[in-house]
Amino acid sequence: MSNQRIRIRLKAFDHRLIDQSTMEIVDTAKRTGAQVRGPIPLPTRQERFTVLISPHVNKDARDQYEIRTHKRLIDIVEPTEKTVDALMRLDLPAGVDVQISLG
Repeated sequence: MSNQRIRIRLKAFDHRLIDQSTMEIVDTAKRTGAQVRGPIPLPTRQERFTVLISPHVNKDARDQYEIRTHKRLIDIVEPTEKTVDALMRLDLPAGVDVQISLG
């Protein structure tokens, strides 16, 4: 698999969960002899929602909720066959979204 690159993008709402998953991926890739670039923290997306508390009047009474989406990027520059097999067998937590692209 020479001249290949694997790009892994991770998304999660919990920053501890995404950091743990990132370390698992990096450790697995380094253990199998691949060269790793990253993890690169990408900008965190913040979505805020404002909801009226009162059902009828009192426009001043509101609650605000926020969802933060944390993102990380990992490039595996020179993956071996063992690297790909180990990454496929890796079991990550349920709250982490993983996108893998070859390039």
